[in-house]
Amino acid sequence: MAALTLTDEVLRNLIQGPGDVEWRYEMRRECQEILPGLLLGPFQASKSLETLQSLGVTHIVCIRDQKEAFSVRPRFPDHFQYLVLDVEDNEEQNVIRLFPEADQFIQQALSQGSKVLVHCNGGISLSPAFVVMFVMRHCQLSWEDALHLVQNRRYCISPNGGFLTQIKEYESIYKAKAAVANFPTALTQRVVSRRKRDDEDDDGSRYVADD
Repeated sequence: MAALTLTDEVLRNLIQGPGDVEWRYEMRRECQEILPGLLLGPFQASKSLETLQSLGVTHIVCIRDQKEAFSVRPRFPDHFQYLVLDVEDNEEQNVIRLFPEADQFIQQALSQGSKVLVHCNGGISLSPAFVVMFVMRHCQLSWEDALHLVQNRRYCISPNGGFLTQIKEYESIYKAKAAVANFPTALTQRVVSRRKRDDEDDDGSRYVADD
């Protein structure tokens, strides 16, 4: 999947974060825009239809621990497209394996010009882990820069130790996949260039022979 089309200057500003925002405790109950069209917050931010519509949200990723399913659930299935992921909020949970489904859902929505809210129960550990990996991959950032970018917009995030370890591991995974994806293109370019040189050499040889 192609990286988001953001200039280096825009990326630098995103990583640094807004300098004029004073974080207040109650803001942890709200959602914040991490990238254009991508919002992150707690379950509470997904419970007000009026607020969601005023923000322009069209897609919602609901990430929850299975034991929270009775309360953390899609509230407005007739108004928004939902992706529900049951993920254990503990350090042993493999979030890298579960990330591709969320990644595809978010990327498809953003490519259509839609707005996506990603939330878990508190918006502190579980959903931020997924958003950090998304930012890392599609902005082609290091795990540190991706974490800073998200944290500079939602100051209260704190992925647990297991999630943080996987966030670090994911940097090498996405870079390896990007290298493999780019390899056929680079190989094709080399083959075409070599054929062009061979054709030029053949033309030159024929010209000398005819002369």
